Amino acid sequence: MEVRAALLLMTAAYAITANSNGSDPRSFAVFRKTPETSTYEPIDYPLPEEKHPEKGNISTRRSKLRSLCNSATQNCSRVASVETLHVSDLAKTFLTGPLATGFFPTIYSLVFLVSVPLNTVAFVVFTCRVRQKKSVVVYMSQLALADLLFGLLLPLKVHYYARGSDWVFGEAACRVFTTAFYGYMNLSVLLVMCMSVDRMLAVAYPFVSLFWRKPWIAALVCAGAWILAMVGTIPLLTMQQTMKISQVGTTCHDALHPEDPQYLILFSTISCLFFFLPLVVTMACYAVILLTLRPQNSFQGALASSSLSRKRRKRAMVTVCAVMVEFVVCFAPTNVILLVHCLLLGMDGKTAGGDGMYAAYMVALCLGSVSACLDPLLYYFGSSQCRQQVSIALWWRKGKQASRAFQSSSSQETCQYSLPCGTITH
Repeated sequence: MEVRAALLLMTAAYAITANSNGSDPRSFAVFRKTPETSTYEPIDYPLPEEKHPEKGNISTRRSKLRSLCNSATQNCSRVASVETLHVSDLAKTFLTGPLATGFFPTIYSLVFLVSVPLNTVAFVVFTCRVRQKKSVVVYMSQLALADLLFGLLLPLKVHYYARGSDWVFGEAACRVFTTAFYGYMNLSVLLVMCMSVDRMLAVAYPFVSLFWRKPWIAALVCAGAWILAMVGTIPLLTMQQTMKISQVGTTCHDALHPEDPQYLILFSTISCLFFFLPLVVTMACYAVILLTLRPQNSFQGALASSSLSRKRRKRAMVTVCAVMVEFVVCFAPTNVILLVHCLLLGMDGKTAGGDGMYAAYMVALCLGSVSACLDPLLYYFGSSQCRQQVSIALWWRKGKQASRAFQSSSSQETCQYSLPCGTITH
């Protein structure tokens, strides 16, 4: 009895001591796997949370876990920190609100449904139907291919935003998708710049530029544009793109660590290299084209103002307007907002308007995807061969049906082949 009484007293004393020094009474260890660190830690002990100011579009909350390990002679405690990510209320409302879950999927779906068929037809026409491969045909075929591949990525965007900005395909797929998405957008800008240089040489220096406008040189330039666009976005493959956000889910490229300077440097460089520089070159080239095609007061200028020349100048003006609209409406807002956003974060990572500016960037990026639908306008107005082949394709069935109505084989051939040509010339 005395031994039992002594044991009871020792147990009570240990419990009182445990309550007073802040540790729990010893029991079987309960372990929990924490996804953030992929290690096993004992069950967490509630401690006061450390509050940190929000930075950019992500803030980090760290909670401490304390474990108690007993030995025969001493008690030792070990503290480990686990990172739990969450976004601001504004970012959470935007990523799960009607704009992201309704407007974005609608726009991306429409762009997919329109751009994929149009660019498929354009690519087939330029690669298979056009026999005389001029330099501009090479550039347009590659632009059609870039827009086609870009359009094929959009169903993943639709699925992602329709789920409330929750990515379910894993980190590797997000990295590849992000790299390809921005790579094709940058490639389209570079190819439009190359087309503007090619047209400027053809209009302002038609004879001097014959060598530089050969198809094989255009193919080399396109290969360089592909390599440059892909190399410019390769760093995205090396950076973590998915973040597990407590209020949203797993985001893909929409939530990144603002304190990481790699993002600021990379995005600023991409904006300057793949938009502002091509924009300056493109505007300069089309300014030269407009100066060359302007009406002249001399006798030679009067001769050049024939009906055919007026039609060509009008077509050139339409092409210039289409290119400028594409740059200003589709690409300028995205890159300007992105550059300003990066500059503000670089000067002050605690910028209060960071979330709102990034939301505006996402809207501009969504609207910028419409460029994949506007590029076929450049094909039609920029290449007479494309207009001819598209007209033949559109009128082929009608010509075939009309040919069957005639009894004479010669009349059938005349109708079948003259109808498309008449459509082209008038």
